[in-house]
Amino acid sequence: MLSGDKKTILIIDDDKYFVKLLSDELGDEGYNTKHAANGAEAILMLRHLKPSLIILDIVMPVMDGMEVLGPIVRRYEDVPIIVHSSYEDFRKDFKSWAADAYLVKSGDFSELKSVVHRLLRPNNRKKRAALCVPKHENA
Repeated sequence: MLSGDKKTILIIDDDKYFVKLLSDELGDEGYNTKHAANGAEAILMLRHLKPSLIILDIVMPVMDGMEVLGPIVRRYEDVPIIVHSSYEDFRKDFKSWAADAYLVKSGDFSELKSVVHRLLRPNNRKKRAALCVPKHENA
């Protein structure tokens, strides 16, 4: 990948050590990474950044992944989102279905990197259906 063609991945996760490992792995693959420690911080960052892909943890302080997923999907329906959580149970939550992939965290990043590559392939992205996430939180 040419340096001018580097895609930016936003990692939304509160575990600084894990973010560092993941950023190093994705950097080795030729991606730029940005980091937000929670959903509220991510919303602020997304005012000035349109990432190529978002990797989203669920359990975080201030604003968790499930709270921020809806607003991100509505604003960036063409940006792929990978929910990347330590908890398998959240996969059953219908809100998580708005993401393009749901992966359980592991020390082996090969599956995550494979999904990132697949979702960032040219012509691989389609806009999400408007029905994926209600337009009103109280709906």
